[in-house]
Parts: sequence; C-alpha cells; structure tokens
Amino acid sequence: MTKKIQIDMNSDVGESFGVYKLGLDEEVIPHITSANIACGFHAGDPGVMRKTVALAKQYGVEAGAHPGFPDLMGFGRRNIDATLEEIQDYVVYQVGALMAFVQAQGLKLQHVKPHGSLYNMAVANPKIWEAIAEGVAKVDRDIILVVLASSKREALLEIGKRHGIRIAFEAFPDRAYNKDGSLVSRREKGAVIHDHKIVAKRALKMALEGKVVAVDGTEIELKADTLCVHGDNPAAVEMVKKIRQELKDASVTVIPMKWFV
Repeated sequence: MTKKIQIDMNSDVGESFGVYKLGLDEEVIPHITSANIACGFHAGDPGVMRKTVALAKQYGVEAGAHPGFPDLMGFGRRNIDATLEEIQDYVVYQVGALMAFVQAQGLKLQHVKPHGSLYNMAVANPKIWEAIAEGVAKVDRDIILVVLASSKREALLEIGKRHGIRIAFEAFPDRAYNKDGSLVSRREKGAVIHDHKIVAKRALKMALEGKVVAVDGTEIELKADTLCVHGDNPAAVEMVKKIRQELKDASVTVIPMKWFV
C-alpha cells in the first residue's frame, strides 16, 4: 500500500499598506491552503489585515500571522540588531494583533511564519527560533510555528517540544537553494525562479521525494510539510495554479497543515 502524501501550500499575503497595493491576494488565496498575513510591521495595516482574513475565510483557507521586523521602508528585508527579548516582543505583539482580527471573524489562528530578515536570521541563529517559539507558546500553544526545512530538523523539533508547540517545515519551490540548505539571497541573480514549469517540477520533487537540487547541483534532503508559493505578479498566479494541479495529478493531497503536522 502506497503511503498517502499530504502537503500544505502557503503564500505571503495582506502586504498592501494604506493606498499602496501589493500582491494579488484575491487571485492567489483561492488556490492555497494557508495564508501568511502581514501584521503591520513590515507591511499591512489594520484594514488590510481585516480584509485579508475575510478573504481567507471566504475560500476556507487557514489564517496565519506573518510577523516581521518593524521596517516598512525596507519591507522587513533588512537585518535589525534586536535583542532576543525585543524579537519575542515583536512576535507576540504582531501575533496578538492578527489573532484579534481572526477571532473577530469566528476563526482560529493556525500558524505563525516569520517574514524576511527575521526568518533568515532565525535560520542562521537557532536562539532566534527559540525566542520566537517561546513567544508563540506564550500566546497560544495550539499555534504551529513554520520554519525552514533543512538538515537542522531534529534541533528545531526539540525547540518545539521544549515550548509545547508544533513545528511545520517549509520549502520554497520558486527559490534557489545554497548547498547548505539555506536560500540564495534575493540580492543575487537567479535567487527567484520564474519559469512555472521548473517551479512545478521542483514542488513535485519536494512533495514526493523530500529533496531539492541546489545551485551547485547538489541534491539536498528537506522533508517539507508546506510549500511556499509567491503570487505577487500575474505569472506567479499561474504558477500557483500549475503547482496545485501538478500535485493533484500526482495524487498528493493538498490540505491545511493543521490536519497533519
């Protein structure tokens, strides 16, 4: 009997701010299972948060918080020399804000996925993951923390156990990987892959084999629970649809992470 493969599809949404519109949330959200909603620090605002939660609810998509550094101008992609205590405060503040909008619409917050530099700095420094996990646990132990799938799997699971929360491992089919399992910096050419056929093929490999090919040709193991798909341009929306269809054709069940993590 073949093992049933389940995977979640997430996307970063709710990143408009005031009169500035970013992303194509209305087009992307119907094709994913988990939405990472900006919480006002790197992007988003109260009205956008409310509308994005409503959009997720409309399509039966699980809502998650996407906390970042307080850096609107740099879109949360600049490193900030914050203490672990400050980082935890940033996370608790933003998760609490989104949780209020989620509860106001009769939903429950499914997950927390750090954004941008906060995420990348945590990948490089496990003490940051520890601070984030502790903050999430203080708010609600039912919330899942999304982390980068890598060779550090056991250490990250231990962090989850220490704080009594579930950990979901994430992979990026449309991002290039270094041979150590980290993501190639967006400042480097080829960091983001735009060919939807290549991206769909990488997504399938991640879901079926738990592997990805790095920029130097090395095959890396990264058992993923959720695939992040970026849908901030019309071509990317088609990519999201293509990945979803390819997974379905390969008998991979695409469902929210809360059902199997």
